[in-house]
Amino acid sequence: MLVTKKVYFFSDAHLGIPDHDSSLKRERLIIAFLDSIKNEAQEIYMMGDLFDFWFEYKNAIPKGYARLLGKLAEITDSGIPIYFFRGNHDLWAFDYLQKELNIQIERKPQIKEILGKRFYLAHGDGLGTGDYGYKFIKKVFEFKPNQWLFRLLHPDLGLQMGLFFSRRSRYANEARNNKEKKENNQKPILQSRLPIFAKDLLAKGVKIDYFVMGHYHRMENLDLGNNARFIFLGDWINRFSYGVFDGKSFELKLFKHEN
Repeated sequence: MLVTKKVYFFSDAHLGIPDHDSSLKRERLIIAFLDSIKNEAQEIYMMGDLFDFWFEYKNAIPKGYARLLGKLAEITDSGIPIYFFRGNHDLWAFDYLQKELNIQIERKPQIKEILGKRFYLAHGDGLGTGDYGYKFIKKVFEFKPNQWLFRLLHPDLGLQMGLFFSRRSRYANEARNNKEKKENNQKPILQSRLPIFAKDLLAKGVKIDYFVMGHYHRMENLDLGNNARFIFLGDWINRFSYGVFDGKSFELKLFKHEN
């Protein structure tokens, strides 16, 4: 029986929070999801914030995630490419995943043809106008001398500090987003920063069929006009959602695992 190959996308698992047990439960769900798609996946795209905090020392990486890392290695070893777009919580992923697991690390948004359609792929952080505080912080974090200084910290201290501040950042973002929703009387999602960024790009004549991003933890398939769509992938904290493209249409789905 001929299996139609499909391309899969998911984002925002934030593994590591809020505690070991709940993070491990989500990790196992992701593994079950990967097992469910590996026979028909042509490519897999992880669109950022897979971890709530990730930093690679020269000879150390964050403790945990052995089951997931092993599954990802199994999939790439089978010949299925996996692409990882770094998010704002795992922007310090350097080359470990690429060297050890053969995962392609993407550090910037990419325009790519997938099954005959043009995709704009990004986690979503720092795009468009506004959010200047985060854009400044991102430059600080990506400044190589600062990364070198962070490596001087013992991994036990550095990783604990990183996870602490990562949690605070996420809670602050959630509070800010909730405040914006209230102030704007639940302004339509098409009027938010990332869809506006996409529409501005289309207005400049850039041909894109699908914009696919995470970051907002929303699950949306939006019509931008001009035969273009904007996809928010949802998350793997509450929704366990993913996107699948078969060359004709893009669908958002919820993963439901039978225990």
